[in-house]
Amino acid sequence: MNTLSQQPYFLRALYEWCVDSGHTPYLTVRVDKQTRVPQAFVKDGQIVLNVGPSAVRNIHMDNDWVTFSARFGGMSHSIEIPVGNVIAIYARETGEGMAFESLEAAAQDNDAGRQELQEIGQESDSSGPSTPPKGRPQLTVVK
Repeated sequence: MNTLSQQPYFLRALYEWCVDSGHTPYLTVRVDKQTRVPQAFVKDGQIVLNVGPSAVRNIHMDNDWVTFSARFGGMSHSIEIPVGNVIAIYARETGEGMAFESLEAAAQDNDAGRQELQEIGQESDSSGPSTPPKGRPQLTVVK
């Protein structure tokens, strides 16, 4: 079963929270060949965008894309961002918001976790059946 990503839901919720609170929502975006933004404003493969209602027109956030039009250097541009490329959304005034794990990092984490589980499984197979520890059970406080 393919699970839905939580990211677009968090994006929409935090955008609404920023606007309702009177803050200016900003997006930090990883730029790749699918991302349509003015390249002159991209630094180190990323761009920071003011997506407040006074800065953009026709903003639309669905489960796959964030789209809107905005002016850069006096020229209107159509902006298209894959939701998975959004690194963070936050309020400019307070810095409150949320950062998201990139899809590549999540895939690497999943691969590493899968490999670790396989190694653990191999160790338990080779050691034979495990015997329960002797004596009274003990609880320890972990801080």
